[in-house]
Amino acid sequence: MFVLEDGRRFRGRAYGAVGRAFGEAVFTTGMTGYQETITDPSYAGQIVAQTAPHIGNTGVNDEDPESARIWVAGYVVRDPSRVVSNHRAKRSLDDDLTAQGIVGISGIDTRALTRHLRDRGAMRSAIFSGPDADLDPAEQLTLVTSSPEMSGLNLSAEVSTDTAYTVDATAERIGSVAILDLGIKAATIHALAARGFDVHVVPESISADDLFALDPTAVFYSNGPGDPEASDHHIALLQQVLKRGIPFFGICFGNQLLGRALGFGTYKLPFGHRGINQPVLDRRTGRVEITAHNHGFAVDAPLDGPVESPAGFGRVEVSHVGLNDQVVEGLACLDIPAFSVQYHPEAAAGPHDSAYLFDRFRAMVIASGESAEAAIEVESSPDVLPTDRSPRDGARLAGEDV
Repeated sequence: MFVLEDGRRFRGRAYGAVGRAFGEAVFTTGMTGYQETITDPSYAGQIVAQTAPHIGNTGVNDEDPESARIWVAGYVVRDPSRVVSNHRAKRSLDDDLTAQGIVGISGIDTRALTRHLRDRGAMRSAIFSGPDADLDPAEQLTLVTSSPEMSGLNLSAEVSTDTAYTVDATAERIGSVAILDLGIKAATIHALAARGFDVHVVPESISADDLFALDPTAVFYSNGPGDPEASDHHIALLQQVLKRGIPFFGICFGNQLLGRALGFGTYKLPFGHRGINQPVLDRRTGRVEITAHNHGFAVDAPLDGPVESPAGFGRVEVSHVGLNDQVVEGLACLDIPAFSVQYHPEAAAGPHDSAYLFDRFRAMVIASGESAEAAIEVESSPDVLPTDRSPRDGARLAGEDV
């Protein structure tokens, strides 16, 4: 039985592990990539419903996971595949769900569920199977409504790495990037290493002193689950990064935290954006990109910009906008080297329209370093008069094609 906090109930069949699972009910519209979805740490604390009807056709393998485990709190599908048909498959999806204790449900009308969540919004929910399926409906609902809400929830410590580790650059080295692991995906690490960065992945609890002791060329905040309002430590740390003029790039949760570090608010979306078919406008180029999303919160920033950062970090503009509902999908700082996007340019499986953002980050880091060196030369030369040009004007590359 799948029970929503507003009392709506869906009866189905046990899928995966048997027992009970609690989490926020959300839906994702991807037609493919279920293995990447369930292993994405951003889905921690959520019971994920697939809108695509047939799930599990290609089984699971050991190459495609985005992390070392399944993170969804529970899993909802309509028609699980009875056979696995793919030369790369090692196991069935049901095998992995069972082995990792992920309680799921199949055989429900996921179209009706999606329409319900679209109209009523994401909400607390639970899957009950085995003996728990026979609990009194009133008792099941009480258990659901007494479970934690996503608003105000900090899940970063649950999904972050316990110890720091390094992945060496796989292309000509240009520097190092420190990634604050808020729920990092493997594809992000590979994308940055392929752009010439030695990647230092650090725990979300790292102190400012320990972060700066790494002497990173740049800093990156990853995707992740939870409410950005509950991440004061990460916001304060990011503000110190910005004050030092260290180039910064954030994705998804990292975009929300940049927004809050700049002084803007964030808010919870009614049912969020999840899937690999979301249209986004890059306002600098006029291009429409098909993008991959997984977020339930968004930045509350003016679409008419540039505007002054409320926290005193200079001018900021909304660089990307979601075309379905005009939600802020990207921020670009004009006076410091920092930008972010709400979606996942590294998405796998998913579209590759936005992979250029990693190249844009690389160009910004290089330009920022060159500008800083030029500024040092100007200061050390008695024959050169100072100018009004900021040594960090290279940050503007964050909004330009490269």
